[in-house]
Amino acid sequence: MKINIELDMTAEEARRLMGLPDVSALQAEMLDSMRQRMKATMDRSDPETMLRTWMPLGAQGFEQFQKFLWENAARAAGKKDKPSR
Repeated sequence: MKINIELDMTAEEARRLMGLPDVSALQAEMLDSMRQRMKATMDRSDPETMLRTWMPLGAQGFEQFQKFLWENAARAAGKKDKPSR
């Protein structure tokens, strides 16, 4: 025998039904704290330093990555590593 019970309720109603604590105030406080710390960090940073952090090799790193993608795409398509003359 198989019995299916379908309950139509909001997340808040389900939380109360299962007896879980309401952590929405704590979540809002933590989110606000995180937002303030991120804003303070962004205010202290300059764009050039952020770009150096995100792209350590700069344009050279991007070119190497692009070359890597093209070579792998060519291999996947069944082409030789070097173009024929």
